This record gives sequence, structure tokens and C-alpha cells, in this order.
Amino acid sequence: MSAPSPLPTSGRIEGGRHVLPLRVYYEDTDAVGVVYYANWLRFLERGRTEMLRLLGQEHSALRTEKGINWIVRRCAVDYLKPARLDDAIEIITSCGELRGASLDMVQEARHGAELLVRADLVIACMAPNGRPARLPIEIRQALQTVAPSASPRSRHIRI
Repeated sequence: MSAPSPLPTSGRIEGGRHVLPLRVYYEDTDAVGVVYYANWLRFLERGRTEMLRLLGQEHSALRTEKGINWIVRRCAVDYLKPARLDDAIEIITSCGELRGASLDMVQEARHGAELLVRADLVIACMAPNGRPARLPIEIRQALQTVAPSASPRSRHIRI
């Protein structure tokens, strides 16, 4: 009898930041074996999704129980260094300012100590009708665990 497969990881909270370990697979790379630029957006999305899951705020439950949808309103990405096939990377996510219906997020991708990618995002909270919706208090409280206490604008914080 074989051992059961381990469950996927949702990462960990470390030093007030969410850390999600990932591996670069063949499907993530381009013709020269480096991560294709658009795939970084998928990795960053996984980081945000798993951070919410670890904080007890899964996307599916937010949608069905509260009618809340998350959208990326703005995303600015700096591609600094490449990641290559089979690299072990980490997606690091932190929150900046929490406003009424949106929040700033800062994400980094690292390979060991090397900074590969940095992204500044504005995430909006939307109702089913497509209109902005206030961040529910329980989500706001959960996000405080990955937000700096001074809560400056994200472009001024460093994770």
C-alpha cells in the first residue's frame, strides 16, 4: 500500500507576510527554459488565493456566502531576474492600505535571497452586480495579520 499523497500547501505566515513555496515546471517556461512573463501573474494569483485560504477567507466561500468577488483593478509588475525550469521559488504577499472597498497588495517572487519579480496591486471588492462592495469586517480583520501596522500606501512599503 502506498502512502497517501500530501495535501497541497497554502503556505505560511512569516514575519507578517504570506509565503507560498512553488516549483517552476516545464509548462511555465518559454523556449529558452525561463518562466514566461505572463505566467508570473498566475503565480502571484496563487499567492493571493492561498493567503486568503490560510486566513480562513476562501474565494468560493466569499462568493457564495457574502456575494463578494475580488478583482485586480491595477497591477504594476517589475521583472528583475528570470526563474528557470525546476527552480524552487517563493511568492511573498503583504497588504498595504486597506480602504473601504479596496486594498493595496505587494507581492514578490524570490529564489532564495534573490528578488525576481515585484508587483504592486490594487484589489477591489465587488458585489455580484459589478459595483464596489465594502470589505467585510471579518476579511479586514484577517488581512490585518499581513498588513503593516502603520498601513502606508503599498508603493512605499517594502516586504
